[in-house]
Amino acid sequence: MIIRPPTNWLRMLFVWDGSVLKSIVPQLVLMLAISVLAVATGGRVLGSRIPLDTVPFPLVGVSLAIFLAFRNNAAYARYVEARQIWGRILIAARALTSQVMNYLPQDGDGFERKLFVQRLIAFVYALTHQLRGTDPSADLARYLSKAEAGELSGLQYIPVALLDRIRLMLARAGRRRGEGEPLLWILDAQVSELAAAVGGCERISNTPIPFAYGVLVHRTVYLYCFMLPFGLVADLGMTTPLVCVFVAYTLFALEAIAQEIAEPFGTAPNCLALNAMTRNIERSLLEQCGEALPAQLQPCQRYNIS
Repeated sequence: MIIRPPTNWLRMLFVWDGSVLKSIVPQLVLMLAISVLAVATGGRVLGSRIPLDTVPFPLVGVSLAIFLAFRNNAAYARYVEARQIWGRILIAARALTSQVMNYLPQDGDGFERKLFVQRLIAFVYALTHQLRGTDPSADLARYLSKAEAGELSGLQYIPVALLDRIRLMLARAGRRRGEGEPLLWILDAQVSELAAAVGGCERISNTPIPFAYGVLVHRTVYLYCFMLPFGLVADLGMTTPLVCVFVAYTLFALEAIAQEIAEPFGTAPNCLALNAMTRNIERSLLEQCGEALPAQLQPCQRYNIS
């Protein structure tokens, strides 16, 4: 995700990082070439003029706008839901850590608070890696023993396994201290909230927007843009390339943005900043325990901290 300081309206016109312009430059160049060809040939192909005028384009444009709006709304809804789920992960992790620090404050009864926090932080990192399909070994090795990290490495759902171990730790500590069921219910509610967050992330990650919608919008956008110069050249003349490239930029960019944010856990510039959010949770839990904090992730020169 691109994180940048506020910019004024003039600089916003020339922003490169974070925009989708770099990903659609080839399409715009192709669009410019088709528009120039239409001007050079007077809208003719193989000596025959393509019988297009401006009448059908508004009709197709209305339908295209509806489909693009649906696609972008669906993609943004996935993005917002993913961000809300990670907000709940932060809240539940903080609450669970606070409850453990206050309700199970002593290590002398066999409950290892440090191991509990380490497993909780490892859970957050494991979830990030699972959603992005990356190897969690390096991050797990920072907080888990070599033996435990090795046991988890062969599992498919490492975050779920870590939550099971955390729940077992809490159950044993509660029973050992004679606190009874009410305390276990309080602690287990936060663990269940984390488990529900894992399920919510998996649902978003494993259920993309139906492919047919993407194909329909993609084909319609490209056919509309490629035919547009031949319909406008008779009326616009030499200004046809300028107008057509501008219209194509708008449509291609909307489609590209929808594709990026529809997969909120990816690594594209406009996806969620999972690395930054994971580090924020890590720092927050360590601070609650009075441990040294790792460095906070800062936007680099290109403001990319995804």
